[in-house]
Amino acid sequence: MWLTGRLAPDFKTIADFRKDNGAAIRLVCREFVMLCKKLNLLSDALLAIDGSKFKAVNNRDKNFTKAKLKRRLAAVEESIERYLIELDAADATAPPEESQSLKEKIAALEEEMIRLKKLEVRMLEAPDQQLSLTDPDARSMKSRGAGMVGYNVQTAVDTSHHLVVAHEVTNTPVDRQLLHHMAKQAKAVLAPDPEETLSVVADKGYYRGEELLACERDNIIPYVAKADTAGKRAKGEFPRSAFTYIPQDDEYECPAGQRLIHRFTREESGKQMHRYWASACPNCSIRSWCTSADYRRVSRWEVISADYRRVSRWEHEEVIEATEARVKQHPEIMRARREVAEHPFGTFKAWMGSNGLLTRTVDRVSTEMGLHTLAYNMKRAINLVGMKTILEAI
Repeated sequence: MWLTGRLAPDFKTIADFRKDNGAAIRLVCREFVMLCKKLNLLSDALLAIDGSKFKAVNNRDKNFTKAKLKRRLAAVEESIERYLIELDAADATAPPEESQSLKEKIAALEEEMIRLKKLEVRMLEAPDQQLSLTDPDARSMKSRGAGMVGYNVQTAVDTSHHLVVAHEVTNTPVDRQLLHHMAKQAKAVLAPDPEETLSVVADKGYYRGEELLACERDNIIPYVAKADTAGKRAKGEFPRSAFTYIPQDDEYECPAGQRLIHRFTREESGKQMHRYWASACPNCSIRSWCTSADYRRVSRWEVISADYRRVSRWEHEEVIEATEARVKQHPEIMRARREVAEHPFGTFKAWMGSNGLLTRTVDRVSTEMGLHTLAYNMKRAINLVGMKTILEAI
């Protein structure tokens, strides 16, 4: 800086460098992770996987979904009807200037209606039926209970020194289908041998049976807590966990001590599901704690339209049961997840400030996040081992 007289590159020079060297910047980020591995700064014991929403260069008013367009069209129609009523009243009593002003407002609203109809056609043609005008790849997603237009950035963070092992920019609003994808990227860095194992921890948002199964098949051990979404507890009914599976008999035992036997198997949403229920349900004394379905009794021995408490079991349910057992045995892993996974995200957002991302489209945002990740990892590594050690390793 002293030799150049504090000469700094122009903003356009920086922007062009970032635009023209996106792939190389992402490769440098990966190379530095490999350097950290050589310096023994990465632990292959456990990784924390998490995602965070980053604000895109796209105003919420320029993002359209089915629900948003429906509300906007209804608001425009309501305004047109209101102005038409006012126009009828103005034609009889008001001066011509007021009537002309109302006609101009109605014409502007009709043009807006035509514009929204055209946008609706474009939105419905999109694969996810969502349209963003400024940044075509940005998507509407929830963040801390509020809506925003942005990207879902995923990271796999080393639990020993909080270094980012792998990261990816996605426009998928939810995390449910991203666990195996991110874990596999991290395993390629830390444990490239297919026979090696890697443990990963993630929050309830990543819980999905198919993802857990895919991890197990690739020697990735997941720690993911299960979210109770059935709502049985809120109704005062027994949750599914109250039913104990008996493997040797392929039956479930209910809280009343009755056996739910296997009735049939069918495919549901691409998964083979086994269904179980007990014949004793209609006469059970605690049936109201188990199911709220009504039934009509004809006599003491005959029941018409009886409904039973049915339990479904996936063909690979043992993977889910093994994951639940691991989470119960090691609660300290789940407690450590938040402070590890959210450390990089907090740093990134502090650097960015309130403006959020500066670039548009997934490819360019990936380059921008690659620069942030590289800077974060470099600063962490310098603090851990010092610049001299890093230069010698390079």
